[in-house]
Amino acid sequence: MSEAIAATKQAAAIPARNAASAAATEDSAYLRISGVVKKFGDHLAVDHIDLDIRKNEIFALLGSSGCGKSTLLRMLAGMETPTSGRIILDGQDMQGLRPYERPVNMMFQNYALFPHMTVEQNVAFGLKQDGVSKEEIAERVAKMLELVQMRKFAGRKPHQLSGGQQQRVALARSLVKRPKLLLLDEPLGALDKKLRQQTQLELVNTIEAVGVTCIMVTHDQEEAMTMSSRIGIMSEGKLLQVGSPTEIYEYPNCRFTAEFIGETNMFEGAVVVDEADRVEINSQELGGAIHIDHGITGPKGMHVWASVRPEDVRLDKQPLQPGPNRAAGVVQDIAYLGSYSVYHVKLASGKIVKSVVPSSRWFDANETAPTWDEPVYVSWRSDTPVVLTM
Repeated sequence: MSEAIAATKQAAAIPARNAASAAATEDSAYLRISGVVKKFGDHLAVDHIDLDIRKNEIFALLGSSGCGKSTLLRMLAGMETPTSGRIILDGQDMQGLRPYERPVNMMFQNYALFPHMTVEQNVAFGLKQDGVSKEEIAERVAKMLELVQMRKFAGRKPHQLSGGQQQRVALARSLVKRPKLLLLDEPLGALDKKLRQQTQLELVNTIEAVGVTCIMVTHDQEEAMTMSSRIGIMSEGKLLQVGSPTEIYEYPNCRFTAEFIGETNMFEGAVVVDEADRVEINSQELGGAIHIDHGITGPKGMHVWASVRPEDVRLDKQPLQPGPNRAAGVVQDIAYLGSYSVYHVKLASGKIVKSVVPSSRWFDANETAPTWDEPVYVSWRSDTPVVLTM
């Protein structure tokens, strides 16, 4: 996850995937989810979701288990009925339509391939159920297997395929019917980490080649940030924030989002200065002032949190000049991860601050890296913290 976060940080100026094509689409939503609520008895699983999805967009719903994202996906598929609200796809109200009546296909985590059928038969199954002619079935199945690079395995059974190959067959089966909306429920969850990373971009490239609108549900942050053009963060049935991967990571709108996407150092404090060009927060956890180079339009004394990403925290062995955004501490723990290390620095207040330091940092400085129990100094620039009020 740290490598994906670092890449996102370095590529902050790069447009999100599909940004150009998304901008070229109509302003009206291709999929509109309006005021959707789902209750199971007294439990509110989905709480008044409003969301517009653009045509040909790959949108990720990201959240922890039980947050309501899979329930929302099942309502889109017609497997659950909303307690209230509307779902409109390409101008058509989905109310009352059964799953097989909707121009929607869903790919499950376990792929649900028929074990007694060959790859070709699995992909063709839905078309046969729809009464498509044999000639057209053969043509569409062949093209789809070619697209997912599985044509030479057409005669094999699922048990003769690797996990990644089964995933491609399941995707081909979902796309061959040319749905208006493709739903992916933890699409790569059954794969091991290395294979999952290899498959992410392959999956995105296939979806983009077909030109289908896609919503994927995942709890894997790296998967969401790598594959989607936009992300929706869900918690306790609510949609907390929607934005591109860069927007979600760089500009979280609440503590949950800041702490859920990647890692962050969260400093609690009170506003002591709020001007148009700066804000200062007095933080007992830091043992000093946090300075940010913009205002927040909040009253003095307002209770806030400052979020500082570990890769923005500089680590030094030599004492720093007095000032804001810095503190002395002691190295409590070190996680060496090859190209970088994560230092856990304990401040005088007991607060643990994490700092991501590239391994090349110490070679460039011509000094040895800090070790356990060694005094160090942490600091960051005034343009890196994000002020959060909830």
